[in-house]
Amino acid sequence: MLKNKFKLHKFYQKLVEKENISYKKALKIYEALHNEAVSMGVISSKNILEGLEIDLRIAKTINEANQ
Repeated sequence: MLKNKFKLHKFYQKLVEKENISYKKALKIYEALHNEAVSMGVISSKNILEGLEIDLRIAKTINEANQ
């Protein structure tokens, strides 16, 4: 449960400043992780968005409960 949103926001700001990677590098990392997940059979590259609506509804419900 989130107790101090300000501290969390400050933590994320410092993390972004510290890591500071370009969009191009972030995209390469994402593509590598995606390809590995597909090769392991964890996800299918055919329908990557399958189940996304459910995940979004769950996240929305959790976020609303924490406000």
